[in-house]
Amino acid sequence: MVAFTLPANSRYKDQAGKVHKAPADARRVKTFRIYRFDPTNGEKPRIDTYEVDLDRCGPMVLDALFKIKNEVDPTLTFRRSCREGICGSCAMNIDGVNTLACTKSIADVKGEVRIFPLPHMPVVKDLVPDLTMFYAQYASVKPWLQTRTPAPPDRERLQSKEDQEKIDRPSACILCACCSTSCPSYWWNGDRYLGPAALLAAYRWIIDSRDEATGERLDALEDPFKLYRCHTIMNCTEACPKDLNPARAIAEIKKMLVERQH
Repeated sequence: MVAFTLPANSRYKDQAGKVHKAPADARRVKTFRIYRFDPTNGEKPRIDTYEVDLDRCGPMVLDALFKIKNEVDPTLTFRRSCREGICGSCAMNIDGVNTLACTKSIADVKGEVRIFPLPHMPVVKDLVPDLTMFYAQYASVKPWLQTRTPAPPDRERLQSKEDQEKIDRPSACILCACCSTSCPSYWWNGDRYLGPAALLAAYRWIIDSRDEATGERLDALEDPFKLYRCHTIMNCTEACPKDLNPARAIAEIKKMLVERQH
């Protein structure tokens, strides 16, 4: 029997939180129900309701969050940076799906827009999860080029176009954590299972033709929990906002481990 324990402060109050009504002259109103948690007041999390006039708001969920923070409730806390889907900062759970607020259109959500932090992660405040473990797991796969031979004195380390194309898609990961936080295996074993994002990064370097530490990288992953907690549920691939395939990368690593034994 799996002992499934939710992070502290993950359950919110049953009663309604604060309600912020739209201006009286608003014609196109969209309701946003947003998870709120302030670690300084000792209270349980709550769900606050905000009515937003879409005629005075940009088209994306992140635009609505900006409007709420700038014009309605400055205490609302969330991460954001590029607004172009390339930094991964505004990853959150919107309408039950892990995605980026900057690329999620409000029009794509039918009815109320429900916004929560990435699931099953400790919450720092409101929509900001604690990604300390996530980044530590990424660092543990040594996501940089490892070589033994000296670099050419007059040029870069080169690789063929075909070899470059092998790492092109895995290199597009923006470390938003949408994949790892959508994975049940990561929820249950997040302290030992590296998760889809870190394993995708490991795969990217394992297949890099310039890297000379393939054996060591595979040795480090041959572990019942680090790698083999993946049960190919495919939530990670479904959740990736960059259309990457972490599940396939994990399967390829497993295949390499089997092949090198023969």
